[in-house]
Amino acid sequence: MATIAPFRAVRPKSELAGQVAAPPYDVVSLQEARDLADGNPYCFLRIGRAELELGDGVDPYSAEVYQRGADNLRKLIKDGVLAQEPQPLFGVYRQKWGQHEQTGIVALASVDEYDRGIIKKHEYTRPVKEADRVRIIETHESQSGPVLLFFRQTAKIDHWLKEVTSTKPDVHFVAQDKIEHTVWSVRDPSAIQEVMKNFQDLPALYIADGHHRSAAASRVRASRGQAGELSAGKHEEGFLAVIFPHDQLQILPYNRVVRDLNGLTPQELLEKLSPHFELQVTAQPGQPSAAGFDMYLEGQWHRAKPKQDPSWNSQQDPVRALAVSELTERVLDPLLGIKDQRSDPRIDFVGGIRGTQQLAALVDSGDWAVAFWLYPTTVEELMAVADADRVMPPKSTWFEPKLRDGLFVHMLRDE
Repeated sequence: MATIAPFRAVRPKSELAGQVAAPPYDVVSLQEARDLADGNPYCFLRIGRAELELGDGVDPYSAEVYQRGADNLRKLIKDGVLAQEPQPLFGVYRQKWGQHEQTGIVALASVDEYDRGIIKKHEYTRPVKEADRVRIIETHESQSGPVLLFFRQTAKIDHWLKEVTSTKPDVHFVAQDKIEHTVWSVRDPSAIQEVMKNFQDLPALYIADGHHRSAAASRVRASRGQAGELSAGKHEEGFLAVIFPHDQLQILPYNRVVRDLNGLTPQELLEKLSPHFELQVTAQPGQPSAAGFDMYLEGQWHRAKPKQDPSWNSQQDPVRALAVSELTERVLDPLLGIKDQRSDPRIDFVGGIRGTQQLAALVDSGDWAVAFWLYPTTVEELMAVADADRVMPPKSTWFEPKLRDGLFVHMLRDE
């Protein structure tokens, strides 16, 4: 079963929510963070990325940065910009981006169930990023970046969400990036118990985005000697999450750029690809076939469609069925000499939100030799990998839209 719990959320005043809410601190550069926070003293990036207020060259992992973020959080609470709810509640959070719409439940998910694998993972974490999240939680005494979880859609939870969203929302605003954000509160005890019971009927939850945040919550709980089941008021037994039905999520590709061709000429690279891929020049990049990719090389886009290979047993191996696995095992490792994508400085990752033009511009700048636009991983593929207790190659998914930080904060002690 899956356990969720209501919590006494710290939230912005409704009329200030649009000023407080900010993109996750780890998806924007320092300059982007400064631009977003400029002229806005309430911007939540001043908490999650507090180095934007400090001088150039400051170490983002210094104690000074973490303490500045904690101080800024306390100031927003002291000034009444943020306030803690008097009683535990659930939130319902809807995002609308163009024609895409997704509606999820804001709740605490169980650290114990994360540790036991009931909340399923699909990727490894990086120690530096995990340690950063741990220090934020410990210094701020809070969790403010929600983990994006999902579940296999059920009629009961779908009905519950529709009932909540038929009422008047607490918060509604359109952010600078044109994404629409709407929030409802669920305080009625019977509605709270109903959705908790419905979640107990689920065999598992899945992490979509937020492996480092959930791992950090587990580490913090362990370091404090906490252990037990999640319930309202047991702060360290839960981590902040927004939980969506699986059929509402949208995954964009997580693309790659590589700095050099590992001693190959462009023509030699194309020749070495031809035994495994059907190659053709395309003027419409960004639409590769399943398990394939589009490649930008010497000012031209090439579409690579995998050829059938009896030795490539992707039907019985959910990881091998992924486009990112085809690229990793057919191209990056054997041809370009990239053995560890998590640590090799010759490769970088570009979210699909940036577009094919960004990939081409990076290569045209001369700083990168080749770019790859991947067929996006599907939600069904992600679940198949997680259900098999397998792990995807690094940076296999880019979920969009991103959850905003600051709309709900989970305090590890009551204010």
